[in-house]
Amino acid sequence: MKKFITLFIFLSTLVLNAQTAEEPIKISTSVKKISDTEYDIIFDAKLYKGWYLYSQYNPDEASLPLVISIVEGETGYKLIGKADEKDTFKKYSEVWEKEEIVFKDKAIITQRIQLTNKEITQIKLNFFGQVCETACINIDEPFTLSLTKNEINISNSVDERSSALTKQLKLNLKNTSLLKNVANTKSENANGLFSIFFLGFIGGLLALLTPCVFPMIPLTVSFFTKQSQNKSKGIFNAILYGFFIVLIYILLSLPFHFLDNLDPEILNTISTNVWLNIFFFAVLVFFAFSFFGFYEITLPSSWGNKMDSASSIGGIIGIFFMALTLAIVSFSCTGPILGSLLAGSLTSDGGATQLTAGMSGFGLALALPFALFALFPNWLNSLPKSGGWLNTTKVVLGFLELALAFKFLSNADLVAHWGLLKREVFIGIWIIIFIGLALYLFAKIKFPHDSPIRKLSFARISFGVLVISFVIYITPGILKNPTWNLSLLSGFPPPQFYSIYEQETDCPLGLECYKDFEEGLVVAKQKNKPILLDFTGWACVNCRKMEENVWSVPNIYETLKNDYILISLYVDDNEKELPTNQQFDFLKPNGKVKRIKTVGDKWSTFQVINFKNASQPYYVLLSPNLEVLNTAQQYTDNETYYTWLQEGLRNFK
Repeated sequence: MKKFITLFIFLSTLVLNAQTAEEPIKISTSVKKISDTEYDIIFDAKLYKGWYLYSQYNPDEASLPLVISIVEGETGYKLIGKADEKDTFKKYSEVWEKEEIVFKDKAIITQRIQLTNKEITQIKLNFFGQVCETACINIDEPFTLSLTKNEINISNSVDERSSALTKQLKLNLKNTSLLKNVANTKSENANGLFSIFFLGFIGGLLALLTPCVFPMIPLTVSFFTKQSQNKSKGIFNAILYGFFIVLIYILLSLPFHFLDNLDPEILNTISTNVWLNIFFFAVLVFFAFSFFGFYEITLPSSWGNKMDSASSIGGIIGIFFMALTLAIVSFSCTGPILGSLLAGSLTSDGGATQLTAGMSGFGLALALPFALFALFPNWLNSLPKSGGWLNTTKVVLGFLELALAFKFLSNADLVAHWGLLKREVFIGIWIIIFIGLALYLFAKIKFPHDSPIRKLSFARISFGVLVISFVIYITPGILKNPTWNLSLLSGFPPPQFYSIYEQETDCPLGLECYKDFEEGLVVAKQKNKPILLDFTGWACVNCRKMEENVWSVPNIYETLKNDYILISLYVDDNEKELPTNQQFDFLKPNGKVKRIKTVGDKWSTFQVINFKNASQPYYVLLSPNLEVLNTAQQYTDNETYYTWLQEGLRNFK
């Protein structure tokens, strides 16, 4: 059990969508004939600096070892033993507390095969391995090799025109060593994961205060503490029950990690897909009205009955099924919160890893009361009694779900350029939603399951006043010249330049910017100014936070306006197609072909090819002759960003 838990926690926290190279390993192959029936298949791998590939001889209970196998269904040949490896060395792992065998910089792996059918002219082998830096990515690639020609057969070919267009995306950058010293994202990733964990924990606490979960606390704790004459055993079972609750919610997030394995860009595609954002909007509205009490969302009752029956088995297995039963029967209250967590995580940079962190926090918040009240049963007497306040909590959550739903509709509107939810319209809708919430808290409107209210409680009045204060705070946002900017909401409403009022430019803060690299480069050469290359996205929350909270600082704003040529490339602009003569097939280093069809395709590929990075925001300082002027920068604070800009100017001069 200890080994399983250690492995599970490690695998569930791997950062699969790493913020470095899209392809941290490049593999080429060749075939060497040994005899009429034996051949050596040679895998020559080049690793991006700082990344490690784990050997097939890596020790048990450590990072995933390399595996070379025959593609399923293939016959006529077999592997002769394990592959021969060159240039491996040992590296101590603090995670596993043992030495691991790894490749660094390069790897030459030779696998001998033997033909059992001499008529075979090509073979198919699968290369599975794990490469890690501060994050880990699984490599799972099939290779088709000819025994008559020393080449890989690629099903999709790239014509000469496409090759020429691909080369146009590659810049002749100078001083590229600086790009390998990107500001340390390890701590930023950790902070991001902690934030989503905390939000998940808050969501779990809110779920505790719903009619589906709250009444279960004293019943379940009493069951564990009274079922056994041995008090310590009852406490142990209650704590184990809480552990299984956390485990179940973490397990729910694991399938999404396989999406990362299939394609490192897939979660970024999810976050910017117009129709998927509309789907999330519809789902959250559906959840909101279930919280209002118009209908109830439940899983099939047969599931709960089966899990309940299984829980009578007893022992550890029985306790696990008791925890699973709670997850199923409480779904009508926890489902909408989990749906928000799922949508929010998958449409952010952190993807599946953030989802796991959020689910961990959610499960921990649900599990804590069962463990704490088992340890201190007298605390049960201090719990408030169930009543109408539980339904009030559900309705309040319904209003919050409804407000969050419009964030996803806004994402779709921004990416598709429909112009329906401009910034002021979005804020206006939020004003209406939160006025509705205030009216509900002051008992001016009611919902189906509300109990009669004779007197408003102090807590209800206080929360109502807080909601009214929030409405007052956001109201100036609908004006052309707001009294104050909504810095606390940066990233949620559409950008300030996406407005119903006429703006000086369609760039952040009214700055002059260029949305095509070649166009901006020409201007930089004419004015002899350095370039701030801004990889951004319409649906990028952190990009909006940087623009509204960092770029708006006077000294930074003046520097951007007067000293730099701003080129903003929107990597999620996937609704705007390139002209037909500019569309092409891009051949990736691993042999896969990506169709470059939209503006977003072009700039996201441009970022990966030249800067080995696929995250946003991502800032690079360049001179007009394409010399890198400073380390690349990502989401950061005002002081760091200003110092970074000034250092770039000094290097340019």
